[in-house]
This record gives sequence, structure tokens and C-alpha cells, in this order.
Amino acid sequence: MKPPKPDQRVEILRDRQRVKMARSPQSYVRGSTARFYAWLEDSDRRLPEGPQVWIGGDCHYGNLGPIANAKGEIAIQIRDLDQTVIGNPTHDVIRLALSLASAARGSNLPGGTTARMVEQIVDGYQSALTAKTRREDDRPPLVRGLMRASKRRTWDSLARERIEDLRPTIPLGKRFWTLSDEERGGVEALVASEPVRELATLLHSRPSDAAVELVDAAYWVKGCSSLGLLRYALLVAVGSGKRRELCLIDVKEAVKAAAPRAVRAAMPKDNGQRVVEGARHLSPNLGERMRASRMLDRSVFIRELRPQDLKLEIEHLEPDEAILVARFLAGVIGRAHGRQMDAAERARWAQELDRNRSKSLDAPSWLWTSVVDLMASHEAAYLDHCRRHARVAA
Repeated sequence: MKPPKPDQRVEILRDRQRVKMARSPQSYVRGSTARFYAWLEDSDRRLPEGPQVWIGGDCHYGNLGPIANAKGEIAIQIRDLDQTVIGNPTHDVIRLALSLASAARGSNLPGGTTARMVEQIVDGYQSALTAKTRREDDRPPLVRGLMRASKRRTWDSLARERIEDLRPTIPLGKRFWTLSDEERGGVEALVASEPVRELATLLHSRPSDAAVELVDAAYWVKGCSSLGLLRYALLVAVGSGKRRELCLIDVKEAVKAAAPRAVRAAMPKDNGQRVVEGARHLSPNLGERMRASRMLDRSVFIRELRPQDLKLEIEHLEPDEAILVARFLAGVIGRAHGRQMDAAERARWAQELDRNRSKSLDAPSWLWTSVVDLMASHEAAYLDHCRRHARVAA
């Protein structure tokens, strides 16, 4: 495929976004964050108001996975923080429950299994609010397999997956497109800046005064949320001679979050700084590997990609596994929220979550009815999206 010119990108990316979101109801749920928050705004349903903490803002299951810290230690944490704000932790719980309920439907699981998944989401989240550690055998088989794959990966794995080659170039084609002259200048200025130098020399005990050189760069065609935004892959060399190492840096434009912020929340005004600050609170492994900067007069956040960073993909779930996965992932979010609260706040919040328990369902009615309502509205919106996509394709 011949890469398009920079002024042709938006139309092509919009077509790709329509195709991607039409693949399945799960894909539509994962790519429709704005619809989720529109539902929240329009709904008259009363939801629990938790302590004001940093939330992920888009905690569907695909945004969780193994993440390595600067020392190479790996943990399952939230891996996408574009939507992070100081807000109501309830929103993360509902967003996760919606995505897992959609995965259950995609696996043709009965509604009773979905009900038990919702029960385990609440229990797993509450238990993790105060838990300090998690035993290895608490991980479901799906997660244990993902962790094993993460630990086996090397730079060669990352290079072959992301840039399709071990040569020090980024191959232009389907995933990487040509930069404009203005973008090339912006990338070069960014690599020469202190945030990139600091990030590139952070890992593997690289000398802080090591030379940092831009080897290659390209526009990165990645995800639905990057439509019309800056997104670049930078291949950077650190050091010289035998100590010269390559690293792959992801640059992404930061824009206003769709997730509502708490009233009077004190957050950075710059969106790149907001994303980095949220990551440091919610996903320490990722947060320490991120920096905020500016490029072409826009706010961006940057991170060095690590081979161990993987996303959780769910193709098919069996009933028992679905329940275990729901509990475990809710625990990941519970720990991310809980580490920002003191003991008294965690206890009060856990008690508040217990309110409105149903006699027929061991989960709060606010969560179950929210999931049912959201599943119905997203299914209708998905079918309408597919109808419009089919007309465009025709």
C-alpha cells in the first residue's frame, strides 16, 4: 500500500474507524467512549459518588494488561490513560462491567453468567480496595498465559510486531505513513528536547548524558481514538559505539477528556500533563515511563514502548473463566483507586458500594440496571452504525 499524503489522512482514517467499529458489538463498545459518557449525562439514574480520585475514564477490558516498569518488573495495570481525570470511581466500574458483559454476549454465554460476572466485579473491586498484594494463583488462566507471554518478549519481538523488521527503519505502508515537512521538523525538535532525552535514558541504566539521535519517524495509524490527532512512532538511538541501543517511542496528542471531572478537582490544565499525572497515580509502571511535552504547538504525551506491554484480548470465554476474569480485572481497578485513598476513605467507599443490594442478585441494583440499559443502547447504536457503514460501502 502506498502511504497517503498528509492531507488525505482524515478521510482514510474515518473509513477505517467505521470498519473497525462495525466488526462486532464488542469493537463498538470499546470504540464508543463518548457514547458511554453521553449516556451518563442523559441518565437520571442515581449512582454512588465515590471519593475524588484519578480514574482511568475508559476502563474497558482491552485497556488493561501487563505493563513493565523501568526495572523490567511486570504487573497488570491500566494501559491507556487518554481519558483519565479526577472523577467518580463508579464510572470505571460501570465501563468495565459493560465491556465484559459485551464479551460475554460475544461468547454466547447465558444471561445468568453475565449476572454472576457483575456480582464478581463488585466483590473483586471491593476486596482489592484494601488488599496490599495479590497471590500468583489468584490470576485466571487467561491472565497467567498473558503474563507468561509478556515475560518472554524481547526487543526483537517488539520490533517484528511494531515495525515488522529488525533493520533501523520504520517501513512505510499500511501502519506507518509519510511525514510532512512540518511534522518532520516537529519530530526533530521533540527528540532534541529534555523530556525525550530524559525518557530515552531512563531505562536499562542508560547514562543520563548519552547521545540521543532520531533514526527514523512516521505517522502511526493506530486505534480508533487517534482520528485526526497527532500520532507518531519514533525510532531513536541512545548512546554510541557498542553501547548504542535502539528504542521505539510513541508520541500521541492529548486532547480534552470525554470523562467528566469532579467539581473543583485540581488537575493540570495541559492535557498531556493530565494524562501523565493520571498514569502515575493509576498505573505506576506506565506513569514512570511517560512524559508530557508539546509538538507543533499541541499538547502531547510520550512513552518508550516496552516489549512486555501487552493488551488483554478476549476472543471467547467459557462461563467459569468469564467469572474469574471479571473478578480479577475489577481487582486491578480497585487497587488503582484504593492506593489513592486513606484507610477511612476506603472503608467508607466499600460500604457505600454495598448499598442497594438486590434480593435476587448479589450486586447493587445501580450497577446491574446500568449494564442492562447500556447493553441495550449500545446494541441499537451498533446496528445503526452497521447500517450506515453498509450504505457508505455500497
